[in-house]
Amino acid sequence: MPSLQVRELPEHIYQSLCLEAQASHRSIAQQAVAALAKGLNLDLAPQMRRKTLLAAIRAEAEFPYPHGLPDPALLIREDRDR
Repeated sequence: MPSLQVRELPEHIYQSLCLEAQASHRSIAQQAVAALAKGLNLDLAPQMRRKTLLAAIRAEAEFPYPHGLPDPALLIREDRDR
């Protein structure tokens, strides 16, 4: 994940960020990300991110067993017979 370093941040902005982070039960870094996302009109809702990620994973995934998973006992027997 990329990182960002801000130099010469005005003290009053830093203090406001700290207060908001404490009120939101977040770290200062988490609060800074939330404030940036809000300022850029980006959605940070974890549920939406998860749904999007899971949809992408499902779209790319190749399931090797189109009729369901094989019986584990058969797989073990096949391995033992080698």
